[in-house]
This record gives sequence, C-alpha cells and structure tokens, in this order.
Amino acid sequence: MSILTSIQESLGAFIWGPPMLAVFLFTGALFTFRSGLFSFRRLPLWLNVTFGSLFRKQPKTEEGSISQWQALTSALAACLGTGNIVGVATALQLGGPGTVLWMWVSAALGMMTCCAENILGIKYRWRTKEGAWMGGPMAYLERGLKSKSLAGIYAVLLSLASFGIGNMTQANAIAGAARQSLRLPALATGLIMAALVALVIFGGVTRIAKVTEKIIPAMTIIFLIACGIVIAKHRGRLPGVLALILTEAFKIKSVAGFGMFKAMRFGIPRGVFSNEAGLGSSAVIHAAADVEEPAVQGMWGIAEVFIDTLLMCTVTALTFLCAGAWKPSGPTGVELAGLSFSGVFGAWGTHFISFSIILFAFATLTGWSFYGEQGVRYLFGEKGANAYRIYFIAAIVLGCTLRLETVWGVSDILNGLMAIPNLIGVLALSGVVIREMRRYENLRP
Repeated sequence: MSILTSIQESLGAFIWGPPMLAVFLFTGALFTFRSGLFSFRRLPLWLNVTFGSLFRKQPKTEEGSISQWQALTSALAACLGTGNIVGVATALQLGGPGTVLWMWVSAALGMMTCCAENILGIKYRWRTKEGAWMGGPMAYLERGLKSKSLAGIYAVLLSLASFGIGNMTQANAIAGAARQSLRLPALATGLIMAALVALVIFGGVTRIAKVTEKIIPAMTIIFLIACGIVIAKHRGRLPGVLALILTEAFKIKSVAGFGMFKAMRFGIPRGVFSNEAGLGSSAVIHAAADVEEPAVQGMWGIAEVFIDTLLMCTVTALTFLCAGAWKPSGPTGVELAGLSFSGVFGAWGTHFISFSIILFAFATLTGWSFYGEQGVRYLFGEKGANAYRIYFIAAIVLGCTLRLETVWGVSDILNGLMAIPNLIGVLALSGVVIREMRRYENLRP
C-alpha cells in the first residue's frame, strides 16, 4: 500500500468516523424533536402538500424556476444512483443485515435535516443577474450565517465532489454495466454518455428537470415492481429476514463477525450517502423551485429522503436478503444484485440490473452537474459555468475508461468535508428553521 493510499484511507476513516456520524444523527434528532416530531406527527400534511399536489392543477412555473415536483425528481436523480443498488449490496456485505435498521434510523432523522436545508436554501436564495436562482448552502452560509468564507469553501468542495461521486464513479458504473450486458467498449460508452449528458446539461436546469421528471418516476416504479416480484416469490422468507435485521442490528457480535458496531458503521453512512441529508447538496436544486413558502419546499425534502432511503434502499435490501443471494463473505455489488434478480427472471435479471444502473447513473450525472455548476457559478459567475460543463463532459469519458479506486476514496473524503460547513450553518440557523415551520403550521392547522 502506497503512502498516498494510506493517508487517503486514514483521512476517510477519520472524516466518516464516530464523531462525524454522531453529528449527523444529532442534527437530525435536533430538528426532529424541536419541530415536535413534525415528519411523523404531520405525516398527512406533508403527504398532501407534496404528493397530493400532483393531483391538483398547478400554476404555470415562473421563468427561471422549475416546479416543486421537478425539484424533487432532480434531487432524486442526483442521489438515486449506483448507491441504491451497489451501495446497499456493499453495506450488507461489510456490516451485515443489521445495517438496514441503522439506515432506517439515519433516514428517519435525516428527513428533518433535509427539510431544514431546503427551508434555509429557499429563505436566503437570490436571483442572479441572468435571472436564475442561487440558493442552497452557499446562500444560507453567506446571507444567513454572514460567512462568505464558509460559503466559498462549500462551493469549492461541492464543485470538486461533482467530478467524483457525481461524475466519474457513476460513469465507471455505467461502463461496467454496458460492458456486461451490451459488450460495449468503455471508450465507446464514455463517448455516448458524454454526448447524451451534454445534450441535457447545456440546456440548463429546466432541461435537466424535464429529463429527470421522466426518467426517475418511471425507473423507480419499474425497479420497485421488479423487487416486489422477487420478494413475493420468496415471501416465506420475509419474516425471518425482518427478524434477522432487528437481531443483527443490536448484537454485540454475531457468529458471522458482524454485530451492532459494524452495522452502525456501515448503515448510517449508507443512509447519508444515499439521501445526502446533511451534505446540503440537494438543497441547491430545491432552491430553484417555484415556491414562496420555505416550509413547503422543506416538506419536499422530507419526501425525498423517504423515497430514497426508507423506500428504495429498504426494498433493495429486502430483495437481496429474501432472494437468498446474500451470504457472509459472499458476492457483493453488481454480482449480488444480479444473482438476486436472476433467480426469478433468469438471464434477464442481470440485464435488468445493468439497465437500471445505466439509467439511474445517467440521471445522477445530470443532477450532480447542476450542483457542481452552481458551485462554480457562485465562485466565478456565469463565465465559469460554461467552462465547467466542458470539463464535466470530459470527465465522463475518463470515468468510463480509468480504474477509480482512488477516485472513490477521494469522493468519500470530499463528501464528508462538504458536510462540515453545511452542518455548521444548519445548526447555527436552527432557530430560523423552527420559526419558519411553526409559522407555516399556524397557517395550516
């Protein structure tokens, strides 16, 4: 192991160690309890405000904005990537079935963290001279916390992270899936993906939103149906699987060598990586929504975490466990996912996983491109945004053709570093969040 790799792994372990995980949980618990358990107590309200609005006629979206539904699907596009399939498989392999329960805990508390980020992102956003919205952590760190330095640091980290977890790692997963199912060379995959992503991102946030609002709902429904078929096929195993999740989550050490601490170590970060609550990234695109009440977009944040982790990650994990494909020291990643589906769908199960990874990762590329672009736009203005898009497209080709062990490690570090300025701002402005929520609740008793 090289000195550079050793430093990288040590830094990653420190950043994502117990102190940082405790801060994530504390932040979620703070907003959950200070809001009077809003995400649970007002479940009918936020369901009505979010999903219920889809059945009501909506006014025309203001120019330079996207609809609230488009903001949700774009944010989901950025986080419903390979992590919801490969990431869940990896978490099970490293931490055992108990990781699922700690993912639930992370998400149950993270719903209110994401809600708080969206509220602040809307409250402190502003229009640029080009008429677009600038919001998210850059806005509330600069205008709420009055710290341009922290806002600048966050923008730099966000821009850099977009080339790792939001680009090269996703492109690499696409190349692997295309090679497995289509026998397509990595370079050809990279060039095709680069061209397709360019067609989307050069159209700005409105085109990104139009693409993601079509891909994400369709792929989510298809994926959930396929998982449901696998679980139904092995429904006799479901009670035992649920019991295994609960017992493994609290065992000090299991026979297989997992236990509570490993389950927490890999379950909580998996939840954070999956829904990005605490990183502040999804608030960047939610800030482009056509909405006046900050609390309303906050509730869309609750819905985002619910769909991403409590629904998608849970169903994925149950599929792997019920199918009987998961075993200690057994297959992981794409192989585990393929085995879980091929047991029911035959060879088509592997192709389905490859197809799902390609589409979800493509959507992640488009969503994260906007995050990074907004970071660059905050630092350098519109002139920097056009240059960023070109570099982002080039990185897709590199991601498809290179080995990315180092990129994965650096991406984890950048994500963890992003959380530091963001959580400082969110915690310092917690009183603002609670006031906004109480004001809105008084309007909607």
